Amino acid sequence: MKLNLNTPVVENREQRLGTIIAWDGAASELSAESAYARGACGAGCGEKARRVCELQGPFTQGSVCSEQMVECQAGNVRDAVLIQHAPIGCGAGQVIYNSIYRNGLAMRKLPVENLRLICTNLQESDMVFGGVEKLEQSIRDAWERHRPKAIFIGTSCATGIIGDDVDSVASRLEEELAIPVIPLHCEGFRSKHWSTGFDATQHGIVRQIVRKNPQKQEDLVNVICLWGTDVFTPMLKELGLRVNYVVDLATVEELAQLSEAAATVGFCHTLASYLATALEQAFGVPEIKAPQPYGFAGTDAWIRELARVTGREAQAEAYIAKEHARVKPRLEELRQRLKGKKGYVATGSAYAHGLIAVLRELGVEVDGSLVFHHDPVYDSQDPRQDSLSHLVDHYGDVPHFSVSNRQQYQFYGLLQRVKPDFILIRHNGLAPLASRLGIPAAPLGDEHHALGYQGMLNLGETILEILARKKFHDDLAAHTQLPYKQAWLRQSDPFILARKRQAEAKGSYD
Repeated sequence: MKLNLNTPVVENREQRLGTIIAWDGAASELSAESAYARGACGAGCGEKARRVCELQGPFTQGSVCSEQMVECQAGNVRDAVLIQHAPIGCGAGQVIYNSIYRNGLAMRKLPVENLRLICTNLQESDMVFGGVEKLEQSIRDAWERHRPKAIFIGTSCATGIIGDDVDSVASRLEEELAIPVIPLHCEGFRSKHWSTGFDATQHGIVRQIVRKNPQKQEDLVNVICLWGTDVFTPMLKELGLRVNYVVDLATVEELAQLSEAAATVGFCHTLASYLATALEQAFGVPEIKAPQPYGFAGTDAWIRELARVTGREAQAEAYIAKEHARVKPRLEELRQRLKGKKGYVATGSAYAHGLIAVLRELGVEVDGSLVFHHDPVYDSQDPRQDSLSHLVDHYGDVPHFSVSNRQQYQFYGLLQRVKPDFILIRHNGLAPLASRLGIPAAPLGDEHHALGYQGMLNLGETILEILARKKFHDDLAAHTQLPYKQAWLRQSDPFILARKRQAEAKGSYD
């Protein structure tokens, strides 16, 4: 599939990949439905290929929007400014992301500073008369205050409704200021899942920042990630490779040299898919088409493919052998201590596939998982990146594998199905509900915590730490109540509302 980099607006994930946000069944069933060679899924599911049948619920209790993902990516480029062309409410996340940004800088041992984000603060009158004058003034203010190397403009639902010509303003000011001024079309209603916001940021970077006439650096590897600790530098150093971390915490120059790298990798296909594919198609930078680096199987395959592409096979085999020998004794100890424990994973889709693999390396039982969306295919369309089938083929099935866009009202029933001893969670909003059921949670604020060989040990140690605090969660459960009626708490199917709606639409619900 060829990505269209000629338009300023990225194609959303529903159109491009067939992304869904509601499904319920076994992981093996979803993997079969999502097979890379399939056609349409049958009558009533649409004609577009790579479409998985999706449960359509009657409402959405809460989520995140694409604009927030632009805020946490473009807003985290260190010598750039992000302008949110939006009402001030859309800028509420700046407080949270400033804390994450500062923590990320500290973890990477970079100078700690605050974000440079500006909101145009659209008012009611702007919804009537337009907000382009405010946008132009905000761009000039960003230049005068910060002298950035680039200015990103994130659109919003409000600007999508009033139809402000953001592209023309950006083009005119880019010529005047002689720096990239990059419109990122990320209106919240543009896509039903926030991951399209990742693509919008990466689309703008490839179009307007990445160097068009690159001077290749044969030992440089692009690593597409978020804010996590620097675990890739020591890993890739074993192969004689250097790391170019993007997008979060990068500089504009580091983004510009994306086209000069020998290869591109990521910690999660959800995040890396668009940018890695765009770099390969537009600049010939090979994307490492391999499973994600989690557990022995995934990490071995990932390192070997990176070594093959960069011509470092001998170094890779020596590193793999050394790391296997190093981690296996402690891993066996962790397996003994975690024997009989049951875990549950609630994170983004491809990341969850990797975490479940690590839990099973640790000997932890995993009967259920919640992923916040599902991409039936990634942009490369290469079967080696089918992370769900890699999980099923190498680590076995997950009987209760659910797709739900962070719906609190469903989470109780999902946990009751499997009654785990603990949960792993990336987005912490669901963790308090688990705690009120007596289930401790490990919030993975450092997304690299479970990655690679050392990651298996890291995650095992973390699980032991949270299990040691089980008494606190038991006490919490004994003294709190959930805000749901008993009829709902007795309901065995968390997706009953969606199933009822679909049955009614077909005229068959009893």
